[in-house]
Amino acid sequence: MLLLRSLIFYTVFLSGAVFFGVIGIFLIPLPYRFRSQFFLTFNRLVLLAVRFICGVKYEIHGEVNIPQDQAFVVLAKHQSTWETVFLQLYFHPISTILKRELLRIPCFGWGLALLRPIPIDRSNPRKALKQVKELGLKRLESGNSVLVFPEGTRTPVGEVGSYARSGADIALNGNTCVLPVAHNAGVYWPMDTILKRPGTIQVRIGSPINAEGKNSKQLTQEAKEWIESEVAKMGA
Repeated sequence: MLLLRSLIFYTVFLSGAVFFGVIGIFLIPLPYRFRSQFFLTFNRLVLLAVRFICGVKYEIHGEVNIPQDQAFVVLAKHQSTWETVFLQLYFHPISTILKRELLRIPCFGWGLALLRPIPIDRSNPRKALKQVKELGLKRLESGNSVLVFPEGTRTPVGEVGSYARSGADIALNGNTCVLPVAHNAGVYWPMDTILKRPGTIQVRIGSPINAEGKNSKQLTQEAKEWIESEVAKMGA
């Protein structure tokens, strides 16, 4: 039954990606606000589909911690595809740091491009770091928050990846705060199988971490300690 429900979900997921990606091409000349809201309808579709087809729900804790008067940098745990879909929608307007290759995926990548992401070339780390800082600062100045998965790639449930400092660098250069986000999406939307397991994803938003008086190493470490401690409390 899990397999059947998962296959039905992916049929909806892929069909939606094709539809919104193709139509989105014609919206590129339009203002960011309009074209981003169009593609975020796909994110809403995915969250509804995985809930009603696969039984994957979510609960949010710590909403009061979200800054209301400024753009900020979100540092989030990365376990699955679910959080990339959810966080882009929940914190909109927000620009996500992602691999440049993702924008080349037919339909899905075209849609991602509508959300004003920050693509990086991993084959040239030095150039990528410079680009992240420059584009990240521009996004903050334009009113977009910045979403960073500091582990760089998805990590299996129970494991901790190496946290990069790029998100902290953006916060420092932009004179803004870091907002840590922990979750256990990988339990219900695993990274190594197409199966989706019914249950409720816990999303916990921590208190903003002020960048003042800290360097990127200290800022990243503080966010990491909070995120991983919260993830550990959730269990597997």
